[in-house]
Amino acid sequence: MKPSVDSLTPTPPSFLRTVQAVLWSFAGMRKASASHEDMAKLNPFHIIAVALGLVVVMVVGLIVLVNWVVSQPLALS
Repeated sequence: MKPSVDSLTPTPPSFLRTVQAVLWSFAGMRKASASHEDMAKLNPFHIIAVALGLVVVMVVGLIVLVNWVVSQPLALS
């Protein structure tokens, strides 16, 4: 029995897979082999776009957190 044509063509990586690879890279807890596999399969432009988007979200989140902490009344007893 021959394998079907669909099973021979690689499926393009999903957006979720790109986000997952970038988040693991941010955390620094990634095996080298898995990182090399991702770099071979994922589109570099998608990785850059997701990384820049996540950096913006992280910076805005930190700014909001700092403003919230600073605006809290001082409660020392």
